[in-house]
Amino acid sequence: MPGHVFGRSTRGSLPVAAAGDGCYILDAEGRRYLDGSGGAAVSCLGHSNASVRAALHDQLDRLAFAHTGFFTSEPAERLADRLAAAAPEGIERVYLVSGGSEAVEAALKLARQYFMELGQPERHRVIARRQSYHGNTLGALAAGGNEWRRAQFAPLLVETSHIAPCYEYRGRAEGESVEAYGLRVADELEAEILRLGPETVMAFVAEPVVGATAGAVPAVPGYLRRIREICDRHGVLMILDEVMCGMGRTGHLFACAEDGVAPDMIAIAKGLGAGYQPIGALLVQGRIYDAIAAGSGFFQHGHTYMGHAMAAAAANAVLDEIEDCDLLSAVRQQGARLEALLHERLGQHPHVGDIRGRGLFRGIELVADRDTKAPFDAERKLHARIKAEALAGGLICYPMGGTIDGHLGDHILLAPPFIISDAQVEELVGKLSDALDRALAA
Repeated sequence: MPGHVFGRSTRGSLPVAAAGDGCYILDAEGRRYLDGSGGAAVSCLGHSNASVRAALHDQLDRLAFAHTGFFTSEPAERLADRLAAAAPEGIERVYLVSGGSEAVEAALKLARQYFMELGQPERHRVIARRQSYHGNTLGALAAGGNEWRRAQFAPLLVETSHIAPCYEYRGRAEGESVEAYGLRVADELEAEILRLGPETVMAFVAEPVVGATAGAVPAVPGYLRRIREICDRHGVLMILDEVMCGMGRTGHLFACAEDGVAPDMIAIAKGLGAGYQPIGALLVQGRIYDAIAAGSGFFQHGHTYMGHAMAAAAANAVLDEIEDCDLLSAVRQQGARLEALLHERLGQHPHVGDIRGRGLFRGIELVADRDTKAPFDAERKLHARIKAEALAGGLICYPMGGTIDGHLGDHILLAPPFIISDAQVEELVGKLSDALDRALAA
């Protein structure tokens, strides 16, 4: 379709999305696509939820927007109350934004201001992990460890330290227990804090389950608890990025619940609005808010559309659906079904090295050789071929390259709607398997 939209790519053309029907998107030509990745882990309720649409109609009839410099709104107040009530221990305040990058950007700026308010201006350094992704604004991009995304913007980015990811498939040594591996890579954080000087470090940022960059890589048992201990020992804020893996995607409303940790801040987005409205949030420990309140009384940050009434109304309706329909249980049940079918169909595939993830957040790492874990030649762009073959076969999935180091490695990310049926799980795995075989044969 010719036009004036400046899209993600200047090459090729995309089908025109025309309608949604549960787990499917229909294009203008009438073709149906099973949404096996929720777009980018966004559409957790599918594309035609009647309750969310009704809530949006109702809110639109009342009020669409009031600037938060002048007003609050009932939907925003209600959303903040229920998120704080459901969040890990100590989370008392919710800063509503319009997306994941904004949430992470706000976290970094709030961390800096927090230490300024405490009289510790020397704390400014951020530590994160290689092969992570925290958003596309400059602060969030600097925190992220996705080398491909960072490369051309490197001169604009604030210096950030990056330690090893918790990536068991690639990182655990032969004979090393899972627990010992997790503690070993977690201890890299303490080594880096000591190298930089503990008095200069303000925050550590990580995804409990790494999303797009590495393909649903979960933290191993004990890893995040050790990270929490290290942060506490050195007065460093622990910021968890649950933009992709949060809001029920792993079977818990907050992914870190499975790891038994309570961070200082949590960034959420994507599934919070389920695609019906752009919304994100930064959840904050009470003591951080209290430091601002007792000091300047003003967080020096903000965006025009933060706390948007329509967006908050959508998020409330999404949470209602998750609670009323017991969708967290559905995620755990259908996630187990998806995992089992992936292992049944692809577990012995000569080019599938690892199948991983939690709930309805699953990754498949592709290799040229299973025994050596050697990746495919990056120039082959296997991930791009899989995406094209899947779309041609009526499946939306999320393949990416650079899984190992930003250049080498290919994986496929799956994050279907929480409402996916047994038959649709089978359809997803069948279409994915066929697309993989066609891409490898090309």
